[in-house]
Amino acid sequence: MDGTLPNDLSEVVANDKAHVWHHLIQNKIFETVDPNIIVEGKGLRVWNQAGKEHIDAVSGGVWTVNVGYGRESMADAVRDQLVKMNYFAGAAGSIPAANFAKRLIEKMPGMSRVYFSNSGSEANEKGFKMIRQIAHKKYGGKKNKILFRERDYHGTTIATMAAGGHHQRNAQYGPFPEGFVSVPHCLEYREPLQDNLGQGETYALRAANAIEDVILREGPDTVGGLILEPITAGGGVIVPPDGYWERVQEICKKYNVLLMIDEVVCGLGRTGTWFGYQHYNIQPDIVTMAKGVASGYAAISLTVTTEEIFDLFKDTSDELSYFRDISTFGGCTAGPAAALENMRIIEDENLLENCIERGKQLMGNLHSLAERHECIGDVRGKGLFCGAELVANRETREPAEESKVAAVVKDCMAQGVIIGATNRSFPGFNNTLCLSPALICTHEDIDLITDAIDQALTRVFG
Repeated sequence: MDGTLPNDLSEVVANDKAHVWHHLIQNKIFETVDPNIIVEGKGLRVWNQAGKEHIDAVSGGVWTVNVGYGRESMADAVRDQLVKMNYFAGAAGSIPAANFAKRLIEKMPGMSRVYFSNSGSEANEKGFKMIRQIAHKKYGGKKNKILFRERDYHGTTIATMAAGGHHQRNAQYGPFPEGFVSVPHCLEYREPLQDNLGQGETYALRAANAIEDVILREGPDTVGGLILEPITAGGGVIVPPDGYWERVQEICKKYNVLLMIDEVVCGLGRTGTWFGYQHYNIQPDIVTMAKGVASGYAAISLTVTTEEIFDLFKDTSDELSYFRDISTFGGCTAGPAAALENMRIIEDENLLENCIERGKQLMGNLHSLAERHECIGDVRGKGLFCGAELVANRETREPAEESKVAAVVKDCMAQGVIIGATNRSFPGFNNTLCLSPALICTHEDIDLITDAIDQALTRVFG
């Protein structure tokens, strides 16, 4: 686009204001202002209804468009598949689903089986159902509790909210189903365990051992699963400290707890590896993914298991022993067709390598900003998945006012750069700027993004 709209979109804006219910926003604002309608995207840039160009530093607003906008080959792959065979229920197979499952498992040593659905929330629900059914099949229904971590996020359904550590996201939606129990988060900058410091333990071990404490409190014979993000996303881009994950794996094995890893954000290259858990020496039992699997070109999510998990559902001793589940649009062929092309692009264009290099640059730029701006209390991230926690006082670590964090985001938007921030998740701690540009971003793109943040911090914090 050249900054002018090809057509008058006033009717579109009017239709939107009259009939669309927007996500994650108080819609009353649209009684007095127009919604932002994204009309076109190319590479890392998007244009709205006014023709204004923006650099998108959050991959579609929610960490999704990993390979960038305007990929004709992605659209062609979907179109060609839909013309040939668009849909059949998942009790039958399809060519793209079979081929993508094989290609995916090649990237996930130790994993074996792929269950298709259409959103991250749904993928996690499938994992919960597997854990619960295993509890009935093997443990008389008793080992059914699922542990989750404070600050982690696993979806918007009632069950995934019950397993979510975002208190403001969960408010007003209870009561929630029983059997979901929280464990402490692992953000050392906001350590919740300082009053219970073990002799000679590192923070990583203390944070991991806190999970064991919860298992012992609840009763090991009642805990069947633990769901964690490899790197906490919406909870503030929290990279677990070295040694944390290995100790978590030990604890799960010790108490026969299934380890379920939510890769909805980190999966398919976001952190510089195919999956976030692959930075650590662990082997999960269940892995879920969605967003970056097809970069938003089609809806798809996956619940991936080991062969051992799969075999538990091949028991024919009774008629209810198989996994009695369906995802209607898990049978749509557009998702796996797009996912195959998405994976090809990542491989052929060496986007994992680019993610690592540009991620180093992004982290370096953020650390440089922290040297100039006292309002940056902590910088953290891995690959092109980074965050900067803003504070009112660096010494006391008092969180910055949420209005100021929002003002930074708004200022960047006015400059033509879209960044994210923790949003109505934890009272008093919605203070982390979140960055996740597409894996195709260039050296110049990263500098433009952090230059905009630099200017915004100067105007908002002085």
